[in-house]
Amino acid sequence: MNAIRNNIPNAITCLNLLAGVLAIVVSFTPGTICGLESYQAAAALIGLAALFDFCDGFAARLLHAVSAIGKELDSLADLISFGLAPAMMLLNAIPAEDPLRWAALLIPVAGAIRLARFNLDDNQSVTFTGLPIPANAIFWIGFVAWMHSFVMLPGAVVAPIVVLLSYLMISPIRMFSLKFKNLSFADNVLRYAIILGAILFVAFGGLSGLMWTIVFYVAMSALSRSTRNS
Repeated sequence: MNAIRNNIPNAITCLNLLAGVLAIVVSFTPGTICGLESYQAAAALIGLAALFDFCDGFAARLLHAVSAIGKELDSLADLISFGLAPAMMLLNAIPAEDPLRWAALLIPVAGAIRLARFNLDDNQSVTFTGLPIPANAIFWIGFVAWMHSFVMLPGAVVAPIVVLLSYLMISPIRMFSLKFKNLSFADNVLRYAIILGAILFVAFGGLSGLMWTIVFYVAMSALSRSTRNS
């Protein structure tokens, strides 16, 4: 029974990985899937992966089944679901004849470096060093949705944005954690601000509002850091 209990979180992590792989598959599938455009279906699967990513950690703490292999498996799943999957969404949103579409491959490379550093750093509970890879995925979901809603940008425009987001993942810039340790407003004012911002951005901008949510998160992190240093 202990073996089964200890592997429940890892099984949930594998569901995260599976959802990410399916997101990649549907990114390359033309037409609609269950009434959704392929990029929308991929976004939904990445969102499902994020749900599993939350649940595996919750289950590990609840069952007292935290393990070293679970931590490594979690990072491998996150690289697929939040690094490679959004990169494939972006790749397929740019015309196939545009060679700069391949700049999207920089996203999982930077994501791998980000996760490797995170696994070796025990000081990223209250703040993160660099943009968390799930936030990277949220940005690209919103960005691809924005392109489909407004204008399909060429690789020459998208590539610098890829470089910027990839740099943010591996940069030394400190960003506050979005994890709640309690429900106190005073202790979580920035987190509540992000939640409110996300609701407003998505309410007015639809799926593309997720992009502006991450822009808001980065700006809030920079502002809170400058306020502390003043």
